[in-house]
Amino acid sequence: MSRRDRDAEGRARNARPRDGLGRPLPYGADGVERQPEGIERTPSQTLAEAQRLLDDGKPFHAHEVFEDAWKSTDGSDRELWRGLAQLAVGLTHAARGNVVGAVSLLERGSANIEPFRGDPPHGIDVAGLQEWARSLAEEAKRRVRVTPAPPRLTG
Repeated sequence: MSRRDRDAEGRARNARPRDGLGRPLPYGADGVERQPEGIERTPSQTLAEAQRLLDDGKPFHAHEVFEDAWKSTDGSDRELWRGLAQLAVGLTHAARGNVVGAVSLLERGSANIEPFRGDPPHGIDVAGLQEWARSLAEEAKRRVRVTPAPPRLTG
């Protein structure tokens, strides 16, 4: 049986390096620096960091930033951050060529941010993100191999 990587609290963590799309690389390989987990950011800090990562071609890492916001929020924005994390994972799957995963996560993320469409918080372009997600999902359904462009989070 192999020994699992553990953090200071004893929780299982995968210490393998990862590429920009979050795929595990062999131990000892040069990977992309991982996002630290459990960082509490303001909404504007979350959006700025996630946008930077998306623009750098690292949607998996942007998902981790959104996931921190989702897990640290108890209020009404919780589902917003969860939906944005799902969109980032959908983009990750699209970039990896995983059509089924891309369509599933893009559609789910789009649906989860729908309640915020009428009064978008934090300057997030909810309608624009939904249009982007639906378009990318449709391209994936047609099995069109694309190099997906990152979305703009704010208007």
